[in-house]
Amino acid sequence: MSFSDRGSRHARLPPALAVLTFVALVAYLCLWPVSIDAVAWQAPPAPPYVGVYAKNERLGRQQLIPLGEGLGPEHVVAGADGRIHTAVADGRILRMRADGSAQETLASTGGRPLGLAFDAQGRLLVADALRGLLSIAPDGAVTVLSDAVDGAPVRFANSLAVAPDGRIFFTESSTRFTPARHGGSTDHAALLEVLEQAGTGRVLEYDPVTRATRIVAHGFSLANGIAASADGRSLYVAESGRYRVWKIDMAADRLDIRKDPVGARILLDNLPGFPDNLTIGREGRIWLGLAGPRNALDAMSTRPFLREVVLRIPRALWRMPPFYGHVLAFTEDGKVVASLQDPRAGSYNITGATETADGLYLHNVSGKALGWLPRAAFQSALPPAT
Repeated sequence: MSFSDRGSRHARLPPALAVLTFVALVAYLCLWPVSIDAVAWQAPPAPPYVGVYAKNERLGRQQLIPLGEGLGPEHVVAGADGRIHTAVADGRILRMRADGSAQETLASTGGRPLGLAFDAQGRLLVADALRGLLSIAPDGAVTVLSDAVDGAPVRFANSLAVAPDGRIFFTESSTRFTPARHGGSTDHAALLEVLEQAGTGRVLEYDPVTRATRIVAHGFSLANGIAASADGRSLYVAESGRYRVWKIDMAADRLDIRKDPVGARILLDNLPGFPDNLTIGREGRIWLGLAGPRNALDAMSTRPFLREVVLRIPRALWRMPPFYGHVLAFTEDGKVVASLQDPRAGSYNITGATETADGLYLHNVSGKALGWLPRAAFQSALPPAT
């Protein structure tokens, strides 16, 4: 008898025990409590990678700027002096020259900094997933600007934009699922919001004059990137869980996007991936990162029970798609004018792009380096300057 034969004989379960094991497994997959109460919705068929989204490898020529112990430079902003600032998972804000040299730690927020922007006074503003809306002085001193609205804590600040009049708008990705409750993991909290599809994400406004925070709009399935229009009247908001970008009136108040609201419209719909960071580029461009291609969630959109079953399966057994780098540029009227991609498996999970005179800095949520793409590598993909 071979060793494999002996193993097979001993591996067989008695019929009664096999039935009990099967029943227990089915009961676990169907009945074990999970943290979401999934809602049905109808995902539209994903668009093919043709036309404006035609496959290309324009992001494949990116260069990598090592960040030492830093992990996940999820957003990037350039200061008035040309130095680049990025935030990493251990809470530090890194500052460096445009070529990545002379790296230093400007400050540590003690949380998970995500979105970054500068105000008119040169203070660095931070949307911190654990601490709310922060301000960092040139000497690195950290001040909490807003961590509550209507008496309730801001649970998952994600991205921010500064209007021409100085008001600060920022997204709260979820009011139900918080990184603080999930070991500091923004990834897991975001996943739960998307799996549930209850739409608890919000857009908030902080007024530096009155120091008051108010709700601009709510009902987003993972409110993510945000940018302000050039005329200071509108906001662009990425809704990751439903593959779209909204254009919303800055003056809106407690607007519920789920109820066909006046003051909001879908600008980009049915995107080929999960829309993430939004940044204002040059010549009227707005850059959008797509944090990975769409996946099996679409097939489960009308089957909320299956999404709850997924959470009962150990995440190590999930079949994850390979990273697919993809950033878009579009105009304020919603016309896509550039699509840069990197289809290589193993590429960093690119979440956005920051355009400077020399090229693009590529945000990512998981890498140990910051991507940079020289302008010459993608200039031909951009529309002619006007």
